[in-house]
Amino acid sequence: MFQMTTRRTVLAAFLFCALFFVACGDDDSSFVPNGSTEPVITPEEPAKPDSIAEPDTTTKDTVKADTTAPEDTTKADTTAEDSSSLRISMQGLGAPSSNLYLSYPADSFLTKFEIGDIVTVAIVGHDTLDMPVVENSNDVPIAWFLVSAIAGADYVSLAVHNGQFNEIFGITDTNEIVNVVVSMKEKGGFLFGLDMRYAQYMSGNIESYPELSVEEYANFREIRTRGMGEKKLYRSSSPIDDCLGRNLYADSLAKNAGVATFINLTDSEDYAKTYRDYDSSYYATQNAIYLSLPVEFYSRNFKDGIVRGFRFMIEHEGPYLVHCIYGMDRTGFTLAILEALMGAKTEEIQADYAKTFSNYFNVVDGKHVTYTEQQVDFFKEVVTKNLRSVYHNDGIEVLDADDIDWATPTEQFLEKQGMTKEEIAALKDRLK
Repeated sequence: MFQMTTRRTVLAAFLFCALFFVACGDDDSSFVPNGSTEPVITPEEPAKPDSIAEPDTTTKDTVKADTTAPEDTTKADTTAEDSSSLRISMQGLGAPSSNLYLSYPADSFLTKFEIGDIVTVAIVGHDTLDMPVVENSNDVPIAWFLVSAIAGADYVSLAVHNGQFNEIFGITDTNEIVNVVVSMKEKGGFLFGLDMRYAQYMSGNIESYPELSVEEYANFREIRTRGMGEKKLYRSSSPIDDCLGRNLYADSLAKNAGVATFINLTDSEDYAKTYRDYDSSYYATQNAIYLSLPVEFYSRNFKDGIVRGFRFMIEHEGPYLVHCIYGMDRTGFTLAILEALMGAKTEEIQADYAKTFSNYFNVVDGKHVTYTEQQVDFFKEVVTKNLRSVYHNDGIEVLDADDIDWATPTEQFLEKQGMTKEEIAALKDRLK
């Protein structure tokens, strides 16, 4: 018999790359230049502590005494549906938390499912999702849902990499009865994803990338997916933040391209102006909006922020350049929305997104090594899975097929965020 309790906690571990790890943030950066083979911490999410603050859970019939938790009035029930599924019925207790903590021993859970499996999780009355079984949220790409099972822990938890799981699914009543059914989807289906954590090393030295052009090193490129006009939209690493050693290249390339309007997803205006060389940059002479967005694609702050950015584009002349720090996660997701809006096909969206990771990672012994086709395919899956998942969270379904119409669900998504049909048409006109 088991119970679920929500506690304020931080699900954390070492963070490795822009998808799985955090990078050069503000003044505390684990970025190691000169071709080091240490994992890079990317700026795409805030740093977290190395240890896990465990929730106050118990595997007994009653909850341990806790003045902040109401008395337990519901006995939990767990039954094995069959050899490949597990049903857990629980009542929420205590203060709300970002994750859904299940008072089911991780060791018991791991006798049925293993790290690297993909399972189907039915949260009855809320949603049904496929999730990898991993230890920490940093083991999966940003915006992916997961089952966290750490050997020896008194619990397993449902979480999302960079996000508030309970808030996303509306699990806000701490006394709500929550029924969860976990069943096997694909045995070992995420083992390759776990291996990809170790193929994400980078360098701050341009000499470590002898096969890349200056444009590739700065992650600078024009977006030429289907429907996008010529010389209308660009992306890059930050043209002003010097933490990666790429800003001067990106700024110069933006100038050469005649970029007139910058969409800065990362900084506040005041903070941006503190960067070294900002005052002498081309960037400082052009239109720019500073959105300071979190790396939480399901959040209201992120969605409202990208709409502000799109409206700024409508109000200002192009060419436009969208960036964060790496030009990877926030930029990758935002550009995927614009590409989809303009009618890009799945393969085009995926190829543009994956190119960023090929430009940065897989530095081995101080030299950049080209990703294999399988590794590139992993990143291709990430972006369209994220689009589908975020759209799904807003009630918009996109078929899991290659030759689909991305424009219609994307327009629906933007309308859900408050954009009018007239604004959407104006944005498309800017990008044609």
